[in-house]
Amino acid sequence: YAIGQIEGFRDYSDIHTGHATELPENRIAGQLMLYTSGTTGRPKGVRRPIEKKDPDQAALLAGMMGALFQIDSAQEGMHLVTGPLYHAAPGGMSNGSLNMGHGMVLMNKWEPERTLELIEKYKITETHMVPTMFNRLLHLPDDVKNKYDVSSMKSVIHGAAPIAVDMKKAMIDWWGPVLFEYYGATEGGGSLATSENWLKKPGTVGTPWPGCTIKVLDDDHNELPANEVGTVYMSSMIGSFEYFKDKKKTDDNRAGDLFTVGDIGYLDEEGWLFLCDRKSDMIISGGVNIYPAEVEKTIILHPKVKDVAVFGVPDDDWGESVQAVVQLKPNIGGNENELREEILAFASERLAKFKLPRYLDFRDELPRLDTGKLYKRYLKEE
Repeated sequence: YAIGQIEGFRDYSDIHTGHATELPENRIAGQLMLYTSGTTGRPKGVRRPIEKKDPDQAALLAGMMGALFQIDSAQEGMHLVTGPLYHAAPGGMSNGSLNMGHGMVLMNKWEPERTLELIEKYKITETHMVPTMFNRLLHLPDDVKNKYDVSSMKSVIHGAAPIAVDMKKAMIDWWGPVLFEYYGATEGGGSLATSENWLKKPGTVGTPWPGCTIKVLDDDHNELPANEVGTVYMSSMIGSFEYFKDKKKTDDNRAGDLFTVGDIGYLDEEGWLFLCDRKSDMIISGGVNIYPAEVEKTIILHPKVKDVAVFGVPDDDWGESVQAVVQLKPNIGGNENELREEILAFASERLAKFKLPRYLDFRDELPRLDTGKLYKRYLKEE
């Protein structure tokens, strides 16, 4: 706001002139229909019934979401928007901060050093990021990382993709215990792990949000015991939904009141959720299950690798073989065969032999969405 007249702007009091001073009756906030990201197929509209919710109530509920991530409405705050607002996570997190009265700084394009510059300049207190961003921040030169003050940061919310344990430890060492990892979906529901939780159980994506149930089921929808891998199902904390004009898809992903988005994982004895991969991405080679996310989280730690995608390709003998596609960091020279051998040797020290890529190719850039999610199907179709 500003005190005094500004050219091109109307005075706030003029807006109300000639209009009613009382609120209308039966105000209804309406409902958003967000679309899933569509990394494994076409985006699907998540349609919810319109509830008789007052707009003020809707704003309050949007702000309450931030409390999960220890964003305090009683304190001044500034939110850095690093991703597209059409995506459920950055859009929802930004909306929550806005409804708390916090300021927002929007980036036109995400760049690692620019992120640090904005954090220092605007005393950013909260943001939403994806692991790809962490990876690129960590690979900045030390003098660049040490140049900026990030001590204002209180809540760094991340999800949307798996993160390597060593990478997350490095971020916590740098920024402090301010990382909040969530597992969730446009459809609703999810889990949360604070930095303190995660350091006690590295690799976990947390326990269910308040009002949400998470279960791991087999293919017949039977609940599995602790530490047994199956399909992750959860309940939506924001009400029922259906996929727009797709009843079959709506029915196929249900198990009673629970739904799944196709992720595989397990719950430990204390109810902490660990994810393995998407069911549709799992590779079956010689009858053995291989999770691409595990291979990706290993290869990305190689000092010359900027990005990596792992997926299955047909194999007449084994059924499927492991294929890796690697994007190298800038100015990495050398013979491709030697680089390939170097990366595979690095992976072989950390992975079982049957999980190692049989094929490893290089690309100038991998097809990632603005949200950080990887379009593997584009690579498979090449």
